Amino acid sequence: MMIAQQEYAQRRELLMSKMGKGVAVFRSAPMAVMHNDVEYVYRQDSDFFYLTGFNEPEAVAILAPNHDEHRFILFVQPKDLAKEIWTGYRAGVEGAKENYGADAVFSIEQLDEKLSQYLVTGDRIYYHLGRDQEFNQKILNHWQKLVGSYPRNGYGPRALEDSNYILHPLRMVKSATEIEMLRKAASISAKAHIKAQEFATPGRYEYEVQGEIEYIFKSLGCEGPAYPSIVASGANACVLHYIENNRRMEEGDLLLIDAGASFGYYNGDITRTFPVSGNFTPEQKAIYDLVLEAQLKAIAQVQPGNTYNQYHDTAVEVLVEGLKELKLLQGDTEEIIKEKKYQPFYMHRTGHWLGLDVHDVGNYKLDKVTWQTLQAGNVLTVEPGIYISPYITPAEGQPEIPDHWKGIGVRIEDDVLVTKTGNEILTSAVSK
Repeated sequence: MMIAQQEYAQRRELLMSKMGKGVAVFRSAPMAVMHNDVEYVYRQDSDFFYLTGFNEPEAVAILAPNHDEHRFILFVQPKDLAKEIWTGYRAGVEGAKENYGADAVFSIEQLDEKLSQYLVTGDRIYYHLGRDQEFNQKILNHWQKLVGSYPRNGYGPRALEDSNYILHPLRMVKSATEIEMLRKAASISAKAHIKAQEFATPGRYEYEVQGEIEYIFKSLGCEGPAYPSIVASGANACVLHYIENNRRMEEGDLLLIDAGASFGYYNGDITRTFPVSGNFTPEQKAIYDLVLEAQLKAIAQVQPGNTYNQYHDTAVEVLVEGLKELKLLQGDTEEIIKEKKYQPFYMHRTGHWLGLDVHDVGNYKLDKVTWQTLQAGNVLTVEPGIYISPYITPAEGQPEIPDHWKGIGVRIEDDVLVTKTGNEILTSAVSK
């Protein structure tokens, strides 16, 4: 399953229609070093990949809609057979021209020579100042020179704007092909969770479960995990980003697994919590049932036309009311929520956008008070939880937590597509 070059071209055209007379520059991700002279498996910058499908480092893409001949320009590493023996085959200038739809392709070594001739065709430069400080400075230097020549020439870029603000709203609405990629990532993620629930038993180690999960990911054609897999038994489940995965599971433990597969750069993100011995204690069951109720009611709020905050607010209200019934919170619900006295139990939001990035791009708020409105094609996670750490400190005025509640951590997470008439749970294959 691949995205056709025609779709990448359509994305570029749509972005250029938002640019006016601007010119946009996108930089590939750098290689990341694991240790000394060994590098991690390469993963392209998501914006760059979204627009090009090109998966090599040391590349630059330019969109210049006002250029007489070249609207889409790529700079790539040239063919170098001596280096390719060590680091893998490259498309090269000729391969990139043939396979990626660029109007012009040059060696990356020519970037300084040719960059200005494209930048000068716009009245502004769209570029996101990212982590590559050297390349940031290159863009700033070119812009500074062109601004300096503007009084003599009467044309050229006078402004530098962040490309995120015109590109990321486009990435928020998934195409039909992207939705199929996400369905595939969700389906493989679900198969891995089902296998993990069958495999996890008292006496096994968390890393053994992790191995089973990630075997499924790779054996079914994924690049691997979308993020470091969380396999957290017992009180480890109260650590939100626990990734050591080295504890031996014991009778009576809950096991929280937060793991997802990356398929063609699109990601699954599922969390399930279950008793490794097959039975909940009364306290575990009470917390699990409460989190499940909060999740189901939150999912019901994922509807086109609803604002992004509605499903989080719904989950928080359900959790607060339930914690009050369990006598773990006390007082007026509105006051507890307003003063955030529930946060010792629930300290994160109920979800995030999902797509090419696990925490995908896009605004959640449009200004200080206005939340983003959900629309068909948005994909997000719904993941309420309750975490009663052994070291929990109640908020001021709240009751002390009896020991028999401590060490319980529960999160339940699904990936949800907003449709024209409601929503579709992409990860429903894993039981709750």
